[in-house]
Amino acid sequence: MIPRKPRIALVLGDPAGIGPELAARLLADPTTSEVADVLVIADPRELALGMQIAGCHTALSTVASLDAARRGHGLMLLTHAGSTPLGFKRAASTAEAGAYALGTLKTALEAATAGVVDAILFAPLNKHALHLADMGTADELHWFAQQLDFKGPICEFNVLDDLWTSRVTSHIAHRDVAAQITIEGVQQAISLLHDAIRGSGIQAPRIAVCGLNPHNGDNGSFGREELDTIGPAVLNANARGLPALGPFAADTLFLKVQGPGRAFDGVVTMYHDQGQIAMKLMGFWRGVTVQGGLPIPILTPAHGTAFDIAGQGKANPGAMLQAFQLACRMAVARH
Repeated sequence: MIPRKPRIALVLGDPAGIGPELAARLLADPTTSEVADVLVIADPRELALGMQIAGCHTALSTVASLDAARRGHGLMLLTHAGSTPLGFKRAASTAEAGAYALGTLKTALEAATAGVVDAILFAPLNKHALHLADMGTADELHWFAQQLDFKGPICEFNVLDDLWTSRVTSHIAHRDVAAQITIEGVQQAISLLHDAIRGSGIQAPRIAVCGLNPHNGDNGSFGREELDTIGPAVLNANARGLPALGPFAADTLFLKVQGPGRAFDGVVTMYHDQGQIAMKLMGFWRGVTVQGGLPIPILTPAHGTAFDIAGQGKANPGAMLQAFQLACRMAVARH
């Protein structure tokens, strides 16, 4: 029996940015419909505008409901009306755009929880617009967990080709980072990353853990987090059957994870930019963000809405294509 294609829900993200253009370029790629059935959840006018900006027009079959989408195949469009009569303000954060993005994501979550799709891929969001729309959480990861009533541990992963990173703290001020690094938190980040990498098809993930302080603390000279918290957490993770090494000095660790002979499949970092700067320098237009720990694979390009080039037809679709491919792999692994 030939397994069915994975089914991916595609959301355009914030309509004021490059999301509609990226979605149009993904749909125009001939391999997209070959490897997956795709359900686009969007205002048809926004999708048409994205195709116009991208200069590529792709035919989609229209479905009237999630039940109809369940029976459909290929590239499908489920209408989610959200535009104002004159459309959205472009290249700017607005409550209207934020509400539209959240509305399409809610429908995508409904499709996933109903088994209509196996994974969700969304184009970049604008956090300020989401907050203007009263999202009610710090970021989209926690919003997804709230919508799904998911109480388990969650973490944002960033993926570049086959290299994964997770982090112990995320969208908080730097002055609060050290206080929020705990043995339990580091262990949890290792565990989540281990399970996520296995879910992508790598059966024995090799994981490295970053230190926090300059020169890895230099044996306590520049801080004791490596000695008192991070190191013990790595040992505890090993005792639980989660292979990990570290802590390593963050300013040299990412030299060991580049190229075909890299030493690790995943890196646990302590705060947002510790891994993000390295990953984006290594491949800004290939990076993918995974909403980790959730019961549904949910992915997006790691870059932002790029208001500065919105509507100009020059957005690079590389990260969107990478995110789609990883979504397909995770959807297959899920089943």
